[in-house]
Amino acid sequence: MTPVERLALRARFSIEQAARVGWYTSQRAAGRRLAARVGAELPKPPTPIIEAPAGLPPRAVLLRHVRELFARDLANVEAGLYPMPTLDPGGLPGLIRQRRAYLSDLPEVVRRRATRSHQELAREGAGRPRYYMQNFHFQTDGWMSETSAALYDTQVETLFYGAAAAMRRQALVPIAKRLAFVDQRTTRLLDVASGSGAFLRDLRAAFPRLPVIASDLSAPYVSLARKRLGSVRGSDAVVAAAEALPFPDDAFDLLTNIYLFHELPPKVRVAVAAEFARVLAPGGLLVIVDSLQTGDTPALDGLLELFPQLFHEPYYKSYLTADLVGLFTESGLELEGTFPAFFSKVFVFRKS
Repeated sequence: MTPVERLALRARFSIEQAARVGWYTSQRAAGRRLAARVGAELPKPPTPIIEAPAGLPPRAVLLRHVRELFARDLANVEAGLYPMPTLDPGGLPGLIRQRRAYLSDLPEVVRRRATRSHQELAREGAGRPRYYMQNFHFQTDGWMSETSAALYDTQVETLFYGAAAAMRRQALVPIAKRLAFVDQRTTRLLDVASGSGAFLRDLRAAFPRLPVIASDLSAPYVSLARKRLGSVRGSDAVVAAAEALPFPDDAFDLLTNIYLFHELPPKVRVAVAAEFARVLAPGGLLVIVDSLQTGDTPALDGLLELFPQLFHEPYYKSYLTADLVGLFTESGLELEGTFPAFFSKVFVFRKS
């Protein structure tokens, strides 16, 4: 890359990501104003008022961490580890539609938060674990509708000032290093708990010939993830529980998992870790991106403490102090490294 090309790349990256942060920051502000109006019209919640812990970081500190994340993101692009991030699907008209849908749904989220309503899904006869059938984040339909799947990405990006995709992309770094000297077409990757498939878009852009199997417990989310996978030979998306994966032993060379463990009960985490180790081939790599834990970035500890109070995250508190490294080493995996990425951190394990 010539100096001029590098300068052009940096300028494009900076403009696009600054616009992204600005868009989602303004969407967040619009949501807060709407939530305040809706909340003022609701009866007082029957539960105690949320008390903010000491040491909450101001917005300036959060945005500094966002800038640091994007600086790492740009460095990864310049190093050729993955391509320039693509713009949101649908361009500006798509963003406008997503904003309207987000704000239209927000009053219901506010109502659930105010009344602590998080059991609005039918738990019986759903064919899903009981822990799964609830309104995580107080979101409409939980994980169980096409509407929820269509809204999820914009909800998460709004929450994290447009930085959610950049946090997820950090999982591409160890994958790129693993694939640098092998034929993508002969490597098998499983992405567990794919959700709407937002990470799959970046995965496919970085490694267009890589066969990828995506799995998730929600059929509507799996349907959307399948579209984002494309038609690469050997790729598919299936409905499956992470604690009971429908694959043989040693089936995959790479396994990725984004934002699952903080939403699992402690006992289920143990079962999922064992399943990951079972389906991963010897020498295979496991890459996890999940929330920070207490002490990872002390300046953000207050926000971690507040997070499960603001959003229905019933297993988040136990996650904050869980020994995830010990959990996976007990399942036969070795830690290769871990590093923070704004509100997230990346774990890399290898199966010996």
